[in-house]
Amino acid sequence: MGGAVSAGEDNDDLIDNLKEAAYIRSKVVEQAFRAIDRADYYLEEFRDNAYRDLAWKHGNIHLSAPCIYSEVMEALKLQPGLSFLNLGSGTGYLSTMVGLVLGPFGMNHGVELHTDVVEFAQQRLDNFIKMSDSFDRFEFCEPKFVVGNCLELVTDSLQYDRVYCGAGVQKDHENYMKNLISVGGILVMPMEDQLTQITRTGQNNWDVKNILAVSFASLVLPNKTANVEVRSLQDLTRITIRLWLRQLINQEQPQQSIATHRVPKPRRKRRRQRDRRINTFVFVGNQLIPHHLDSDYDSDERQDGDVDRDPPGDHSTDLARPEVKLEPPPQNLLRERLLNLPLPESLKNYLLYYREK
Repeated sequence: MGGAVSAGEDNDDLIDNLKEAAYIRSKVVEQAFRAIDRADYYLEEFRDNAYRDLAWKHGNIHLSAPCIYSEVMEALKLQPGLSFLNLGSGTGYLSTMVGLVLGPFGMNHGVELHTDVVEFAQQRLDNFIKMSDSFDRFEFCEPKFVVGNCLELVTDSLQYDRVYCGAGVQKDHENYMKNLISVGGILVMPMEDQLTQITRTGQNNWDVKNILAVSFASLVLPNKTANVEVRSLQDLTRITIRLWLRQLINQEQPQQSIATHRVPKPRRKRRRQRDRRINTFVFVGNQLIPHHLDSDYDSDERQDGDVDRDPPGDHSTDLARPEVKLEPPPQNLLRERLLNLPLPESLKNYLLYYREK
C-alpha cells in the first residue's frame, strides 16, 4: 500500500511531498515526522528505498507506507500526557514519533508478536536516544515494547486514550478492540479494507468514520493448542536425584529391587468339610429306638459332636503344610536413603515431596 506521493530525496523532501498531498495537515504531526528519519528504521542495504511512499517488509520486519502513517497520526489527534497503545508495534517508528508528542508524562506501550522485531525496535530506539539531536529538542515519552499477541490482552484491566492496530481486524474482533479505549478515546485500525477511526463517546457509544481505503495483512489469531507446562530446574533436579538413588539401590540390593518387590499376601485357609452327627428316633413296631444320622455341611465353627472329614483323595501334604507367617512390610529403601543424606531438613522434605516420614 502506498505510492500516493512522489519519492523524496531525503526525509525532509518526503515530508514536503506528504504535506503537498494533504496527508500531513497539522503542525504537530509535521514536526514529529521531520524529527525521525525514516531511513533509520530500514536495514542498511535497503536504505535507498526509505523515502518512497511504499510499504517495506523484510522477514518479520515491516513498515507501512508514509501516507498511511501520516493519516494514522492525524486521526489519533495526539496530545501531551495521553496514554497510547500500539498493537503490532513493529520497528517502533510510529511509537517513537508518537512519543515526541506525548511528552514525559504520557504512556507509550507497544505489543509485537515477533521477538526478533521487538529486539530490532529496541535497538533503533536506543540509537535514537543516544545519537539523534531530536531527542534533546523534544520532551520524549519513551516507548515500552513487549512480545505478545494483541488478541490476548486483558481488556478490562487498563484502557488507553489512543490505540492503533497495524494489522487487519476482523469484524468479530471489533468489540474487543473498542474496549481497549477509555471514554473519549480514539481507536484507529484497518477493518474491512478501510482505515477506520472510532471515537468512544460514552460507555456504550462510538462514532465510526472511514478514513482511507487500505489493504493490511490480518491479525494473527492466538494459538489455541494446550499450553505445555515446563518443569522448573528445581523439580527436574529432584526427579534426577530420586532416579539416581533408585538405580543405586537396585544395583546394591538387586534382591530387594524397589521396582519389583512384592508384598506377600496371607494364604487363605481351605475350609474342611465336617460331618455332624444328629440324634433322632425311629419307630420299629411298637418300640421307639434311638438312631443316628450323619449330615454334611460347611461351617467355620466347631460344635459338639462334629467330626472332621477330609474329602476323597490324598491329603497328606495338607496335613504336613506349616502355617504361613506374614512377612513384615518391606523397607522403604529410597526414603531411608534420602533421610540419611547430609542435607538440611527442608531439602530432605522437598526430595520426599513433603510426605509424612
